[in-house]
Amino acid sequence: MNLAVVLVSPKTPGNIGAAARAMLNMGASDLRIVAPRCDYLDSQAVAMAVHAADLLRGARIYPTLRDALADRDVSVGTSARLRADLPAPRHPAQVRPLVRAASAPALVFGPEETGLINSDLEQCQVTVRVPTAEYASLNLAQAVLLVCYEFLQAQDEPPAYDRKTATREEMEAMYGHLHETMELIGYTDAVRARHTLRLWRAMLDRALMSSAESRLFRGFLRQVRWKVEDAAKKGTVAGQGGDAAETAD
Repeated sequence: MNLAVVLVSPKTPGNIGAAARAMLNMGASDLRIVAPRCDYLDSQAVAMAVHAADLLRGARIYPTLRDALADRDVSVGTSARLRADLPAPRHPAQVRPLVRAASAPALVFGPEETGLINSDLEQCQVTVRVPTAEYASLNLAQAVLLVCYEFLQAQDEPPAYDRKTATREEMEAMYGHLHETMELIGYTDAVRARHTLRLWRAMLDRALMSSAESRLFRGFLRQVRWKVEDAAKKGTVAGQGGDAAETAD
């Protein structure tokens, strides 16, 4: 499986090295680090990686999570907490069919002391929570090991479905376009925009849109903009411009 493990702003070299070792244990090899707050090749990291030192040295560094997920078609965040306006975390086993059917899935883990923040989880189609006892805080490497195990242990099973979905960069570009259109037509305002867009994200991410479908949706958004701007030029209210929308290419 072409599974990427993304560590967002890790703080401790030893944790990064131990996470690399956990990946090697489970057969994952694509390590991506977003804005690290330490030297990920520090001697402590290499020591904790043990036989995964080469995997650690091959890690790719990104300035933002969006950059790290750009070529992924499914992204799975991790969190032990419920978040307002965001779907509740699910058991990893429930998400396995989605990951197994993906061409380029990613698992996203947050900083050691805070975990992923809401703006990170917004970029993930689904969130998982490792079932634990009352004390739910896991070491970063423990979390990587457990979630990778859940998704990689059954990689010989046939996927539940076979569908090529849009990359996260295509989806993020579509959501940016949707946000602009919402503001253009007065569908939302600056205060409510984030909450409204989260609801749209949750709905559209569930659709597992293909690249062609994301382009189709953006074509609709471009037509909305044209209609509004055309009405403004004519001094009319959008929707009173006759059949221009039907005859435009």
